[in-house]
Amino acid sequence: MAVALYMDVHVPLPITEGLRRRGIDVLTSHDDGADQLPDEALLARATELGRILFTQDIRFKALAEAW
Repeated sequence: MAVALYMDVHVPLPITEGLRRRGIDVLTSHDDGADQLPDEALLARATELGRILFTQDIRFKALAEAW
């Protein structure tokens, strides 16, 4: 089963590019037009798309636990 990732704006571009070079399905919030969404809406968007949210924003840990 392939993993589809949804990168938020806190992930450096070289990480996204490296994953893409390795054949990982990556969509960035910027490419999706969602880079200005608040954290909760971004998590909802990733869920709606059936993707795993990939972030380096420590605030998402508390948000995900509350979900």
